[in-house]
Amino acid sequence: MFLGVDGGGTKTAFALIDGAGQVLARHQDSSAYYIEVGMPGVAAMLERGCAALFAAARVAPSDVEFAFFGLPAHGEDRSALPRLDAMPQAVLGHARYRCGNDMVCSWAGSLACADGISVIAGTGSMAYGEVGGRSARAGGWGELFSDEGSAHWIARAGLQLFSRMSDGRAARGALYPLLRQQLGLQEDLDLCQVVYGDLNEERSRIAALSRLVSAAAAQGDLQAQAIIAAAADELVAMVAAVRHALGVDDGQQVAVSYTGGLFGADGPLPAPFAAALAARSADYLLAPPRLAPVLGAALYAARCAGTPLGAAALDRLADQPPH
Repeated sequence: MFLGVDGGGTKTAFALIDGAGQVLARHQDSSAYYIEVGMPGVAAMLERGCAALFAAARVAPSDVEFAFFGLPAHGEDRSALPRLDAMPQAVLGHARYRCGNDMVCSWAGSLACADGISVIAGTGSMAYGEVGGRSARAGGWGELFSDEGSAHWIARAGLQLFSRMSDGRAARGALYPLLRQQLGLQEDLDLCQVVYGDLNEERSRIAALSRLVSAAAAQGDLQAQAIIAAAADELVAMVAAVRHALGVDDGQQVAVSYTGGLFGADGPLPAPFAAALAARSADYLLAPPRLAPVLGAALYAARCAGTPLGAAALDRLADQPPH
């Protein structure tokens, strides 16, 4: 059996599969973003989530052949790595696991561990790819000065646009009344209390405001539409940066896939991203994700164990629902 954990800024998914590609159990829990919930919060969540998963599958931690824990911000703070890397051993009671950035889960799931590039656009954003045994990433430097094209980035741009609309520095479009109504603002400056007070500037709660930008864009707000288009362009730039870092020659076609809430059925990015990618180069083959990131994490665990799943097992996993 192989355990996959796909940690995120908002929620964390757990899955246990066997070598035949059968999903034995799945579970969902809270954030794994240690910068927001703290190291003790992540440790408690992993223990709670694994316990629920093992109970559902009626197995013991010792039954797990190998596990992969994809954790947000893993590898981005050298001083935090020892604590993050040690957490799974306390849960499993053995060292048959590997920790890495959650970008690996998205790549492994969307492309089923095949060569190509996966772009992630959820609470945060980044791109990651593997080609010919080489790997590279771009973006994902955090919400303060990066995470371009993410829900947090879109929300921040939307809040900025609202302030400009309120001041008269920009024409008032659909975003202006929509944000006032949805956030219950009596006065425009009440937004400061909502963002800095009620939401406490929390990354995931700010990111949720991106839905208002998407809604305004759907209502014909040209400035909100420009934010969504800019988000797509930023993500395509990440894909191009990864391609360059991987040393892929011009004219060589590269598979590209995607994950994250902004690419979901109700997300604003599928069509703009596809258009921006096609405009960038004809050397990309865009395909929908084959597996959910959490199943990608379990698939990657099997590969780390030296026992990658075969084609029939991959087909069986692909028949699983996305969540």
